[in-house]
Amino acid sequence: MTKVCVRGSMSGKIRVASITLVVAVAVLGMKVGAWLLTGSVALYSDALESTINVAAAVAALIALRVSGRPADANHPYGHDKAEYLSAVIESALVLTTSILIFREVWLGWARPHLPTLPLAGIALNAAAGFVNLIWARLLVRVGRRWRSPALTAGGRHVMTDVWTSTGVLVGFWLVAFSGYARLDPIVAALVGLNILRVGFLMLRQSVAGLMDEAMEPEALASIRRTIADNAGGAIEAHDLRTRQAGRLSFVEFHLVVPGDMTVDRSHEICDRLEGAIRAEAGDAMITIHVEPAGKAKHKGVVVL
Repeated sequence: MTKVCVRGSMSGKIRVASITLVVAVAVLGMKVGAWLLTGSVALYSDALESTINVAAAVAALIALRVSGRPADANHPYGHDKAEYLSAVIESALVLTTSILIFREVWLGWARPHLPTLPLAGIALNAAAGFVNLIWARLLVRVGRRWRSPALTAGGRHVMTDVWTSTGVLVGFWLVAFSGYARLDPIVAALVGLNILRVGFLMLRQSVAGLMDEAMEPEALASIRRTIADNAGGAIEAHDLRTRQAGRLSFVEFHLVVPGDMTVDRSHEICDRLEGAIRAEAGDAMITIHVEPAGKAKHKGVVVL
């Protein structure tokens, strides 16, 4: 049976987000230094994306603090969706970055010039890219394990920065040693197109969370198996519905039991199911509607 592990306290997520902000500021400084050394449009576009990384890291940190608040009278289901809002903001920032890059591409194409101190720029930008690669992989891994949309989106965003830096370095090297100045804005344009693509993908995933999209098919199949394995005494479970809000899963379904079963016995089955589902899916809000045998639909999860 596939296990969906959810670990890590909210304080742990906030700590990771805080370190992300520090890393983003450090990388930005390195990339701005590379751009100032060279005057390259491509390196400027790379530094511009890192500026957005800093803003996105701040947004993620704020969202995690908000999502960690307990449920209250105005938000009885908690504040977990604040992470999706952070991911939407980050997606919008990524798209904005691509627009700003295209502006620099136009200016660089109209007034082409060869970069200065190319080797120093390559070395500094490569170092920044390596730092981003290590941190992006860690963020995506931790974000998936803790089911944190904010950390996962942040990791994917940083990974786009890694690909950006790689493409920029290759193109920048070609510009420096070929002497063709307009290759610099061409490389920057390719970077902008890639950022635009990733921004739309991030936006789509973030909006899906806000629109209460169902669990992934693999996780949903796992929930079905868990119900089948732990609903002994019941007849069937139907109308299973799920949605995800950050680290919190929502699971609801109808459980059909024999008409002569006592309330105590049906409650025991529900308790057993809730415990098994939480062990499988982590933090979950589970609603089970118990029905008599006459309500069976003979579909869904058949237990008997």
